[in-house]
Amino acid sequence: METATAVQGKQQDIAGWMIMLLAAACGIIVANLYYAQPLIGPIAVATGISPAAAGLIVTLAQVGYGLGLLFIVPAGDLLENRKLVVCLMVITCIALVGAAYASNASQFFLAAFIIGVSSVGAQVLVPYAAHMSLPETRGRAVGNVMSGLLMGILLARPVSSLVADLLGWHAIFGLSAVATALLALVLLRYLPQRRPPAGMHYFALLASMWHLVKTTPILRRRSMYHALMFAAFSLFWTTSPLWLASPAFNMSQKGIALFAFAGVIGVIAAPIAGRVADRGWSRPATGIAMFAGAAAFLLTHFWSGGRESSLAILLAAAILLDFGVSANLVLSQRAIYALGGEIRSRLNGLFMATFFGGGALGSALGAWIYAEGGWGATSLLGFAFPAAALLYYFTEFRSAAKAAL
Repeated sequence: METATAVQGKQQDIAGWMIMLLAAACGIIVANLYYAQPLIGPIAVATGISPAAAGLIVTLAQVGYGLGLLFIVPAGDLLENRKLVVCLMVITCIALVGAAYASNASQFFLAAFIIGVSSVGAQVLVPYAAHMSLPETRGRAVGNVMSGLLMGILLARPVSSLVADLLGWHAIFGLSAVATALLALVLLRYLPQRRPPAGMHYFALLASMWHLVKTTPILRRRSMYHALMFAAFSLFWTTSPLWLASPAFNMSQKGIALFAFAGVIGVIAAPIAGRVADRGWSRPATGIAMFAGAAAFLLTHFWSGGRESSLAILLAAAILLDFGVSANLVLSQRAIYALGGEIRSRLNGLFMATFFGGGALGSALGAWIYAEGGWGATSLLGFAFPAAALLYYFTEFRSAAKAAL
């Protein structure tokens, strides 16, 4: 079986069906992080988790994912990639079964944490797609794969709500365990091996990550851009269901799930952004993406109308925000992956860990500010995140002007 290095040596680009497989795999894997979010209530009741500790259901998965990004994803520069991904998926399957059968708080918390740690297999596959692609089509390939990952993030919550409504909360974890196991078999059969060049040991690899942060300005800049954008994204999708369920809209869980399904339209930005990046238009496209994120919150803040028109504006804002976040993510990854194949997994781990930290901040602040000030205060905070990213973005031009002098 040919390695990715051999494929690229013959100047063969990644096949379309392989991009589709990687996109589906990323979506299925990363969705496991989000199934529990709309089910906190019933899970807490069934496992005896107190209301004060219920937030740990989501937090432990996020903490596990962050640790996996920092300590497992960089191993993609050291270990054979296919074997690494499949091993992580096997662990995910076991943890999902544990979550489905959890009868007390400690069992579910442990399962949630392990699900988070092992779900970073998706972040080994994204740079894998970049490795398999030719430089001139790398943005397109990464954009298409990331569209699958973003679809997994956005669809997980409504799918989880609908499955739980029909079959109970245990079912989504059991069904996902089956899907993940089948996917692992498919990847084991069809994914080409990729063996990174022989190099440093694992602990030297980890030590090199701080050096990469210090010496890679584009990594720092792009990580900050998307941390702020993802904070806005997480804030919106944490608080908008609360607003939709409030007397302002009085929507049912099924209605909220359908709203989330509609918001997925914004994911079409990912492959578009990849093609734009391949043509060398990353800088203006980045500004447009951030402006879209800021405009989404302003739409909902200043609109005052009836229930139907307000719902339409909120839906338009969701699509616009998802569009901006999806585009900015792909543009950032395209820029980072161009820095060198031998460090790509470490760069991806650092980038992802940073922006998921921004997402956790957005979720935490969003829930608090919505409780304190309603949607008006929430939309202003949501606007502040992409606005801050835009201010930082404008410093690119100042730095470029100084360099030209």
